[in-house]
Amino acid sequence: MDGYLETERLRLRRFTGGDVELLVALDSDPEVMRFLTGQATPREEIESVVLPGILEVYGVHPQLGTFAAEEKAGGAFVGWFGLHPTAQPRTVDVGYRLNRTAWGKGYATEGTRALIAKAFSELGMERVVADTMAVNHRSRDVMRRSGLRFEKLWHEHFDDPLPGTEFGEVLYAIDRATWEAGRHG
Repeated sequence: MDGYLETERLRLRRFTGGDVELLVALDSDPEVMRFLTGQATPREEIESVVLPGILEVYGVHPQLGTFAAEEKAGGAFVGWFGLHPTAQPRTVDVGYRLNRTAWGKGYATEGTRALIAKAFSELGMERVVADTMAVNHRSRDVMRRSGLRFEKLWHEHFDDPLPGTEFGEVLYAIDRATWEAGRHG
């Protein structure tokens, strides 16, 4: 079950142990990591923590996880999309991380919409959530275009905060009934 989902322009598949270089390249771009850690993820961390963690989720939650996203036309790696388990039953967290070369092409919205649809129509979820820094306006725009709605703003303490942390974190969400009403309305 390497293939997970296809959209009009993207193919999502499970990561494999051979995908270290893709993740290293993605997480090495300071602009990609700007609102996440503010710095590149070290190769050793990707090899020993990040990729093993991704692969482990497939075993524990076979229908969920982080999936490599490739362009259907040409097969170029554009980043990843994920549906991740949360502490709330029948609730998943949707997310993505894309190479800068894939920005501004609508891939984030296309992939996120497809994952939301899969969560409700195939996986039996009742709620999909997403969060980001309040100052990450591009991701907030993707969340809105994907059908997620703003729910709350909160503040967390970080020992080494990123610029913009003082403005807080935001949560966006949609429930099954709202999603279904939007599809048929």
